[in-house]
Amino acid sequence: MEFVLEEELKKLPEQPGVYLMHDSADRIIYVGKAKVLKNRVRQYFQNPARLSPKIRKMVSNIAWFEYIVVDTELEALVLECNLIKEHRPKYNTMLKDDKTYPYIKVTLGEPFPRVLLSRGQKKDKARYFGPYTNGVAINDTIELLRKIYRIRTCNKALPKEAGQDRPCLYYQIHQCDAPCMGLISQEDYAKTVEKVLAFLNGEYAEVLGILKEKMLAASERLAFEEAAGYRDLIERVRALAQKQKATDTKSDERDILALAQKDAHCVVQVFFERAGKLLGREHYHMTGISGQNAGDILTDFVKQYYAGTPYVPKELLLEVPLQEEELLAEWLSAKKGQKVTLRVPKIGNKERLVLLAKQNAETVLLKDLEKLTKEEQRTVGAAAELAKLLGLPEIKRMESYDISNTSGFHNVGSMVVFENGRAKKSDYRKFRIRGVSGPNDYASMEELLTRRFLHGQRDKEQALQNSFTRYPDLILMDGGKGQVHIAEEVLAKLQLTIPVCGMVKDDRHRTRGLYFNDREIEIDTRTEGFALLTRIQDETHRFAIEYHRALRGASQVRSVLDGIPGIGEKRRRALMRHFANLDAIRQASEEELAGLPGMNRNAAKSVYAFFHE
Repeated sequence: MEFVLEEELKKLPEQPGVYLMHDSADRIIYVGKAKVLKNRVRQYFQNPARLSPKIRKMVSNIAWFEYIVVDTELEALVLECNLIKEHRPKYNTMLKDDKTYPYIKVTLGEPFPRVLLSRGQKKDKARYFGPYTNGVAINDTIELLRKIYRIRTCNKALPKEAGQDRPCLYYQIHQCDAPCMGLISQEDYAKTVEKVLAFLNGEYAEVLGILKEKMLAASERLAFEEAAGYRDLIERVRALAQKQKATDTKSDERDILALAQKDAHCVVQVFFERAGKLLGREHYHMTGISGQNAGDILTDFVKQYYAGTPYVPKELLLEVPLQEEELLAEWLSAKKGQKVTLRVPKIGNKERLVLLAKQNAETVLLKDLEKLTKEEQRTVGAAAELAKLLGLPEIKRMESYDISNTSGFHNVGSMVVFENGRAKKSDYRKFRIRGVSGPNDYASMEELLTRRFLHGQRDKEQALQNSFTRYPDLILMDGGKGQVHIAEEVLAKLQLTIPVCGMVKDDRHRTRGLYFNDREIEIDTRTEGFALLTRIQDETHRFAIEYHRALRGASQVRSVLDGIPGIGEKRRRALMRHFANLDAIRQASEEELAGLPGMNRNAAKSVYAFFHE
């Protein structure tokens, strides 16, 4: 349906909610919240002189908007934080560093729970302890628990996969009771897990007693190195106990926030004070701050930062007042489960803490400014150079494709994605070419692109959001005119309009120019734009070749195993799942081979004899 702005503005409700602005490519470019949607959204389309330059530019790119109605302004704030984190809109002020604090996770949803490090909490059956500011200390604690209580480290689905392999090395060195082999019952293992939970809740007496007994026993055997190891473990547990006491003290529990900004760059510094002591500090870069004052930036930071971390202190000391301070205090208090105070100190020690945080922010910004500027030039700046060279309004997302084969054997394709001049590996995709036999790169590329964009169209129709539904601003082809025309034909059949650019090579297969809109364009090889093209080209080749090599290696293993008497499809799959390559199978003993699922002594002898006789 056609979006008529005037009509849609009339339909806006007089209720709280969140609005999402979309551009012509259907990207979400801004997310905001409103106490009254009708009043807030209409402001964007009235007097442009009242808008900041950044917002005026955003409004000029709006093709349509949508909104979500909620019951309260607090609900709108929570939804706004979640949507900004999910979509990272271009015109919102964004927290650049997505740092998360680690937790210790006990997977109580499993029959045989594990103790793991987790970067955040999920709504599952696990128990979480933390957050902690020191990842090294967490790893030490997990290692300690595994050594003392012999908790499993593998990720096998037990008891379903029990007995399929031999016990691992941790069983051999007495750091696991091998539930994978049924050597400990689920009931006994659960009792051990209860002791782990008690330790993580601060009950250290039992662990200290166990370690002291082991230390004395080692000393009596004159195993002094072993005894020293237990002594060190005792010291680590005592240090944890002292830290627990400090953390449990509720007084002086606060975060101190201040910022430094220059031009388009900003750093927010956070100090963590617990029990009257500074336990740590972190700094975060903010982007999209054009036209924003310190209060606006710090408000956006607080929303995004505390939406992403489950831990909220009782007090925030701030350099400047926040926008909507009462609402934010209500939101933070709800997250914490008790009152959270926001304060801008003017005198005394608290003011000195804020000034110290600001000085640190300024130091970090000064130190990183040159590095940030260079990084921006080689990424966003390089993409802007290419857009200007090709006459495009902007290039945010680029997709590059390549075909790899060996004389037509195992035709495979790769899709590599760069966003804002940076590789976005989560959106990379691999394709096995199905309908082409022999070394026909043009036909293979046609199949690859057809499948990629048909997949995107189907997912868009189902309102799905993934790497296929996000179309690029520019398609890059490794070849010249021929490859470009193949891509343009596919897009025309699917009624898609996406610019396609080919890389023209010289006699040494080095890029010397671009083929775009049926003409060759020279490119200066000394520019950041050319360097970005080179990185994309190299990454596309690497990704395709690695996939092809992996398939080729698996086929070679399969073809060799086909020649062994008594080894059929089921046993061949078992060997390929368990061993990384042929060398690993060759080095395996008969006992190890016989222990695999579906194998027996005769089959193991047959495999062993094949490689050793």
